[in-house]
Amino acid sequence: MRDGLDAAADAAAGFRPCVVIPTYNNPATVRAVVERVRAHLPEVVVVDDGSAAPGREAVAALGRDGLAHVTHRERNGGKGAAVKTGFARARELGFSHALQVDADGQHSLEDIPRFLEVARARPEALILGAPVYDDTAPRGRLIARRITLFWTHFETHGRVIEDPMCGFRVYPLAVIGALERALERTGDRMDFDIEVAVRLVWAGVEVVNVPTKVRYLSEDEGGVSHFDILWDNLRIGWLHTRLATRAVVIHPWVRLGRALSRRPPPWRALSSS
Repeated sequence: MRDGLDAAADAAAGFRPCVVIPTYNNPATVRAVVERVRAHLPEVVVVDDGSAAPGREAVAALGRDGLAHVTHRERNGGKGAAVKTGFARARELGFSHALQVDADGQHSLEDIPRFLEVARARPEALILGAPVYDDTAPRGRLIARRITLFWTHFETHGRVIEDPMCGFRVYPLAVIGALERALERTGDRMDFDIEVAVRLVWAGVEVVNVPTKVRYLSEDEGGVSHFDILWDNLRIGWLHTRLATRAVVIHPWVRLGRALSRRPPPWRALSSS
């Protein structure tokens, strides 16, 4: 954690980050994740996405103990819906950046200072975790990553994003706010992380990829996967169909028009106003 002088300098510069943690039925891991996060950044927003009683109570206890700003969604809407709720809450609380972390404990939270340093130096950029997997990574996850990377590179016209599925990332909330209407159309489930990254690239947002280790926890350790192998793969397949079509048919003309008019990206004037 940075000292008081550094924190004062950040405040003067308008850099006030928080951590946003979406959670759905993670009662065995969410408190430990919040406590580990707070060792680096004390401001935490936890969004309970309609968990069953044990998960909901675990999140409520975090609020009662003053460990997090807690928001409960009445019904499960999906990871994307929970992250969007987290964005809205973070902006209400006056934060400038949201560092997204999963609640299942798979991310290397000791990398938080490194992510924040990059965000501090490039406050309008999207900071994406580029996973370094160990032998706990499921084979299916690695195969899905290769497929998604192929389509993401196609959609962004280059190797801009090293991993669009990693949930360890920093969003500039001024940019999110300026592009709110466009981002409302992003998916609400596991397709969200992919789509929001691609759409931010299309909007002209700089991307910085930061390597980070990822470890998948076993069920005995409290690891829980909410990835639906049928429906989430279908959603992601349909997502890439839509994004790839737009990348070929519409987006090149948008880029050309922007270049010819020499207009700045649509979010820049709004985010600085």
